[in-house]
Amino acid sequence: MFKHPKESRITITQLMLPSHSNFSGKIHGGFILNLMDQIAFACASKHSRNYCVTASVNKVDFLNPIDVGELVTLKASVNYTGRTSMVVGVRVESEVVQTGKKKHCNSSYFTMVAKDDNGKNVPVPGLILDTEESVRRFARSLARQEQSRKRSNRFKSSEFKIEEHLESIKSQNAKLELK
Repeated sequence: MFKHPKESRITITQLMLPSHSNFSGKIHGGFILNLMDQIAFACASKHSRNYCVTASVNKVDFLNPIDVGELVTLKASVNYTGRTSMVVGVRVESEVVQTGKKKHCNSSYFTMVAKDDNGKNVPVPGLILDTEESVRRFARSLARQEQSRKRSNRFKSSEFKIEEHLESIKSQNAKLELK
């Protein structure tokens, strides 16, 4: 079975309240992460028609702060499907209600795994890639997976070569005291 990405897309908008803020008066990053996880869950569950769990989150960069009183809109779409997993792209934007000015606050990729009632992984519908954008997103997910595998292997303790890294560490805010 295959589905179009648009069949599972979800958008939510929420007003940011003082209870969502940190000590500096900006919206707490953990609150935004919670919303992102919720929308990724909803999108993946809608696509798979199963309960889904978060397996990993790829890179969360907070690009712009969000103020109390702004509207935050989160958009989620399934970008990639494996056998039992999906990569859900999540975009966060804020909007100043009085001016309509919008800011891109962050984008991230959640790998979600579909589960049955017994907690076992279950197959998910594949994606129908019928636009250049959907092909780009799918290919980008494949590239991120490959980069992750290479990064994991390069720093595996059995593969790590300390001499390849000592020079670059010396120019950092660290003090080497190897014995």
